[in-house]
Amino acid sequence: MAAAATAISATPPAWNETLPRRGHVGILALILTESAFFSIFVVAYIFYLGKSLTGPFPKDVLSPPILNTICLLSSSITIVLAIRALRANSIRAFAIWWFVTFALGLEFLTGTALEWHRLIYHDGLTIRTNLFGTTYYSLVGLHALHVTIGLLLILLVLILTMCGYMNERHVERTDVLSWYWHFVDAVWVIVFLTVYVVGR
Repeated sequence: MAAAATAISATPPAWNETLPRRGHVGILALILTESAFFSIFVVAYIFYLGKSLTGPFPKDVLSPPILNTICLLSSSITIVLAIRALRANSIRAFAIWWFVTFALGLEFLTGTALEWHRLIYHDGLTIRTNLFGTTYYSLVGLHALHVTIGLLLILLVLILTMCGYMNERHVERTDVLSWYWHFVDAVWVIVFLTVYVVGR
């Protein structure tokens, strides 16, 4: 009897398996899907490089948007600071960093719009001008669409924060949103190198 009791007590405790959170699994699935989607557009842009029969050509009209890039990549830092503030239940600091993230993203989107305005009305480059125009607006436009979606979600969280609905219980949801924003920033690095470095 004592031996049986000893054997039972020596049995290792059952392994407690922790499943990944649904939000994180969902955003990872979305990121993988969108990564494949962006890959198609990047490959198409590279494939059609130099195959336009008429101008304008990339080297004639494109200049690297350095300020826009700095602002967008900086927003990845500010959104991390915002999440840290929310974990510490510092709602005021969260609101400030979250607003800065929104402002940096909005500056990037505004800069893209101004670049497109110059390309269309000054340089005569539209999506139907040549292969360069088609692939350029498709790739950069796809990224701009994702930035717009991210900004709308960030704005929604900002409004909820200003209305007093945000607290440390919402860390996981805002963290999931920050993953999407980091993805948008990472994709821009690839788009920037493809269009403004390799493509010129």
